[in-house]
Amino acid sequence: MVLIVLAYLGGMLTIISPCILPVLPFVFARAGQHFRRHGLPLLLGMAITFAVVASLATVGGSWAVQANEYGRTAALVLLAFFGLTLLWTALADRLTRPLVRLGERLSVLSGTTDGGGVQSFVLGIATGFLWAPCAGPILGLLLTSAALRGANTQTPLLLLAYAMGAVSSLALALLASKRVFVALKRSLGAEVWIRRVLGAAVLIGVAVIAFGLDRSVLTALSLANTTQIEQSLLNRFHAANLLAKPTVAADTVVGQSKSEQGDGIHIQNTGSNLSPTIRLPDLSGAVAWLNSPPIDTAALRGQVVLIDFWTYSCINCLRTLPYINAWAEKYKDQGLVVLGIHTPEFAFEKTPENVRKAVRDLGIHYPVALDNNYTIWRALHNEYWPAHYFFDAKGHLRHTHFGEGEYVQSEQILQRLLAERNGKPVSASVVQVNASGKQAQSDTDNNRSPETYIGYARSSDHFVSVGGYRKAHAKHYVLPNILDLNDWGLVGDWTVRKEQATLMKKGGRIAFRFHARDLHLVLGPSKNNQPVRFRVTLDEGNVPGEDAGEDVNALGEGVVTTQRLYQLIRQKGTIRERTFVIEFLDPQLEAFSFTFG
Repeated sequence: MVLIVLAYLGGMLTIISPCILPVLPFVFARAGQHFRRHGLPLLLGMAITFAVVASLATVGGSWAVQANEYGRTAALVLLAFFGLTLLWTALADRLTRPLVRLGERLSVLSGTTDGGGVQSFVLGIATGFLWAPCAGPILGLLLTSAALRGANTQTPLLLLAYAMGAVSSLALALLASKRVFVALKRSLGAEVWIRRVLGAAVLIGVAVIAFGLDRSVLTALSLANTTQIEQSLLNRFHAANLLAKPTVAADTVVGQSKSEQGDGIHIQNTGSNLSPTIRLPDLSGAVAWLNSPPIDTAALRGQVVLIDFWTYSCINCLRTLPYINAWAEKYKDQGLVVLGIHTPEFAFEKTPENVRKAVRDLGIHYPVALDNNYTIWRALHNEYWPAHYFFDAKGHLRHTHFGEGEYVQSEQILQRLLAERNGKPVSASVVQVNASGKQAQSDTDNNRSPETYIGYARSSDHFVSVGGYRKAHAKHYVLPNILDLNDWGLVGDWTVRKEQATLMKKGGRIAFRFHARDLHLVLGPSKNNQPVRFRVTLDEGNVPGEDAGEDVNALGEGVVTTQRLYQLIRQKGTIRERTFVIEFLDPQLEAFSFTFG
């Protein structure tokens, strides 16, 4: 919404660009003439020219998206160029000087005769060509920024908003008098400085992204850190409570697990009383697709569709994936289409390459949409990871299930919908899954530890480092001598931000007193994917031995190589209360959240 408003304002501001001034006297000269005969044809000519230029810009933006990482580099180069044209108006003037001269000649010629609508239309086209270079830096900035985020339905909206702003300013010029022209000349000084500030900001942003310094910025601006005001507005308008943990009225829940292992309270809901008016959502909001070209909702007509909202660092999502994979393979020839809608929780999960690696490592072969802007999530008012939406062959929502579990019931729903589609029964046998590692089913009976976020935005009351957090500033943290169940804390030099804590010097530690079979920690290197070595101990400095998770050896040694969930402990014997400590042997490490199971 902010980009759309900025696009409209940017369109309006183009009227005070220097290279449009030679045309404005002609425009104002026709202010008193018949609008339909003179003003309207001129506006149409200008709009047509603008549409052509904007279409070319859109094609260029689409190319940048299709080129993926190479396109990202090209987009950064374009952003730098647009920033230079904003910062140094002399550069923009030099590039548009031939068109300015053409405009001066047209202005002189247009004052000698009144050719009616045809001449006004032709002069409108000339005006559009003059206007386009002036619009270039701002319009290009908007389109290229959109391209970096991914091709989606917002791009034509940006073009429309920009065009409406440009046409509005020109219409104002037609309906006003020469006094407006004088006032616009006076405002040029302010406009130049505004452009220069914007240009400097763009160049700084390009440098930050180019040198890989944007990770902390993306983290700070992540959707996971919605402000209280924004969240209240989202709740008021019933747009999904994006990243808050679910709370569901008891009478709407068929089965409920309060183990809080992974992403808070997770609901198993049969969704039997759903409105048949809920249809398959528009999928064009995805910024990219994996394992498939972009899929249009219309192309799914006649297919049973299972939508799975997930994100690759969510332990609950990882545990459901073996079943989703098995269903996709078993029923693919009977009319089932599985769509994985990857909606990120943390900023690093918005990076396509990170998701692509996770999809490859997890053996996912069905289409995966990157829903970085929460477009598909909002369309279904979703609130959970994982969340499963079952649509029949007519595109109607027939069933929902949130969280882990009830896999037999979910598969039976698929069988019923496929039988309806095909007009014949489907085998009643169900898949048998024997997952291992992170994807093994949780031990809910022995789990007494909740998911715990390390960043201060969603930290728990059990953070016990002496003196508490120092938000967004480096601090040396010290741990108390005794930890009670679910107490945890930092040791060493850390900078704690909303979403994560960053280790500044090697030797830093994190301790947690937990009671669960499994302990996981979402970790990632914070500088150029430089590996970070670590060592895990249990209770008084003992190596984990047979209780080591799949990402460490028996001595507790491991390496953080990428941003993901790491399984550090899996107790093999009697599940009991333990004190976990992880020490990092290298700096520049980010820690996000603990999950248990």
